[in-house]
Amino acid sequence: MVNAFLAYLRSEVNRTPQTVTTYQTCLEELENYLHEQDENLTWTNLDEDVVRDWMVDLMERGNTARTVCKKLSALKSFYRYLLRSGVVAKDPTHLLQGPKKDKPLPQFVREGEMDSLLDGEYFSEDLKGQRDRLVLLILYSTGIRRSELFGLNWADVDLTERQFKVTGKRQKQRVVPFGEELRNALSEYRQRLEKEMAGRIQTNAVLVNLKTGERMKSGQIYQTVKRYLSMVTTLKKCSPHVLRHSFATAMLNNRADLQSVKELLGHESLSTTEIYTHTTFEELKRMYNQAHPRAK
Repeated sequence: MVNAFLAYLRSEVNRTPQTVTTYQTCLEELENYLHEQDENLTWTNLDEDVVRDWMVDLMERGNTARTVCKKLSALKSFYRYLLRSGVVAKDPTHLLQGPKKDKPLPQFVREGEMDSLLDGEYFSEDLKGQRDRLVLLILYSTGIRRSELFGLNWADVDLTERQFKVTGKRQKQRVVPFGEELRNALSEYRQRLEKEMAGRIQTNAVLVNLKTGERMKSGQIYQTVKRYLSMVTTLKKCSPHVLRHSFATAMLNNRADLQSVKELLGHESLSTTEIYTHTTFEELKRMYNQAHPRAK
């Protein structure tokens, strides 16, 4: 039955050799497990409880939730094939769900590292250096997404009220406040931009490509952030989204309430924002282990 299923995957479904090998390994492993449990167990008399016990055994052997889900997915595909072929009358995997996959904690740049970057001498004194610093300052000060920064126009900026109107996912708009430092940085940048790029600006965008006068591309924003963050942090990923994580973590570490951070980030659900509470708790554990004399 397994060989017929694998042949079906190769010839009719046109699955890759790697996928077929993965399915084969999974089914062979389960077959061995069944024989160890009860020699009378076969694919035709397997029930839901046995499959569930197998999943528990996989977890106890150190397999990740993601790996167990992949193996269960392979088994589900096998039983769908057996049902269509008339080999079995019931699918023991039909109502089973895999274990919840662990979500990795969001990475963030520490407050001291961001202070070092924004207050240091990493940026050149020319207009490009001023614009590049503004990119990082906006992302870290407001937590907006790269796409939201890319689409930000001067018409969306209220320097008097110190707030942005940004357009997020599914075209939802929200108002995001910012502080005095960012207000001054925006004002000084705009004055210098209009002076040095007079007659060459082709857009109403806040961020301008200084060579063409057009809107700064999203990829340029990414590369700008990556370049400067790599100067102050050892994080493997130095993306604009890391600054969004850094904003949220800094807010919660400084006693902002979760609902406020949710609104600022433009999250639909509070559960999406709650992942940052785990991040801040991990930071508390790190500080405890580092500082308490009896922690080690």
